[in-house]
Amino acid sequence: MYISAFGEGCMRACLPSLGADQFDHDDPSESRQQSSFFNWYTFGISFGGLAGLISIVWLENYKGWDIGLGLCAILILLGLLVFAAGLPFYRNQVPEGSPLTRILQVLVVAFRNRRFELPEELEVRESNAEQGSTKVLSQTNILKFLDKACINRGKDGAWSRCSTVKVEETKIVLRMLPLFISSMIGYVSNPIILTFTVQQGGMTNTRLGKIHISPATLFIIPITFQTVMLAIYDRFIVPFLRKRTGYASGITHLQRISLGFASMILASVVAAMVERKRKEAAVQMSLFWLTPQFFLLGVSDVTSFPGLLEFFNSEAPRGMKSIATALFWCETGLASLLATFLVQGVNSATRHGHKGGWLEGTSLNNSHLDLFYWVVAVVGLLGFLNYLYWAKKYVYQLDPRIIDEPSVDKDSP
Repeated sequence: MYISAFGEGCMRACLPSLGADQFDHDDPSESRQQSSFFNWYTFGISFGGLAGLISIVWLENYKGWDIGLGLCAILILLGLLVFAAGLPFYRNQVPEGSPLTRILQVLVVAFRNRRFELPEELEVRESNAEQGSTKVLSQTNILKFLDKACINRGKDGAWSRCSTVKVEETKIVLRMLPLFISSMIGYVSNPIILTFTVQQGGMTNTRLGKIHISPATLFIIPITFQTVMLAIYDRFIVPFLRKRTGYASGITHLQRISLGFASMILASVVAAMVERKRKEAAVQMSLFWLTPQFFLLGVSDVTSFPGLLEFFNSEAPRGMKSIATALFWCETGLASLLATFLVQGVNSATRHGHKGGWLEGTSLNNSHLDLFYWVVAVVGLLGFLNYLYWAKKYVYQLDPRIIDEPSVDKDSP
């Protein structure tokens, strides 16, 4: 389990960054293709999950876990061979050292120089590696205290004086932190709604004619919505919006993320009303009543998931793409952890004597999931408003508009 988590963590942090490095943002055609890449990368994750739920789960249930896990190992090896076959054709960025070390160096040196006054003009200092491989970053007037890391005190060394490139890279990462925290709070609703919606599905009539849908395979429904909507979004909606807004992604990254958070709030409200109706129904409710919230979950995954991934990757400095992608995965993981704390907190607050909390009933019929959904909606709304505040204040590092729109609009995944 630990080896699997280690391997998946490494791949998730590196694959999106490697894919994005294959496109040049300054080229109009490649800028559009980069935006499309993140949509199809998310599509690949969803389609792989869908195929796994259908085929691997069936193999493990009817043929044995050894057969299912063996097939997984073969597929991973095949994917590795396909990836390795493309090595001669990839655009590889030369590593420039640990990004965390560079950030720490700037913070330490700026703290050491905190008593010094900033000169009117800082001496520009760049290493040979930065001049050759890092895009020149203009000096900004935000977070001015970090500029003290560039003060020349007569000592050389990475821990005594930092280049302006290092300082500006650190500023970019720190500017993204408020959005990282606010979007993490806004994303809390997603794992909660997905998990409990599947549990709701287990309490409904899951027969479609003569076909019986197992509760364990209900995850197929939101994933199917997501894969279909991703294809429609990339091939039809994005080109339509691009012609009217001039943005490579149709709309800005932060606007796309906000649509996802708004759909999660709406999904919480719809789920609360459906759960109330399910508990009051005289006969077992059909699974089709969960279609609206499954659809809204799909909208959320189509907008907020790739939007956050593309935002962190495109806004990060060239030498810090991998850490920015890792921030995204940390955000989704921390959001799930916060969701767990929210469930525990609500149960603790609503527990009275021998009477359990809202979600501690023997089944959903004896719980108050509908009331909990309203709590999730309120938390999501507060997180959404907080996100909008920081998104409005944020200034993009790279212009999201297309520099020179060609006459013929051709998109490639």
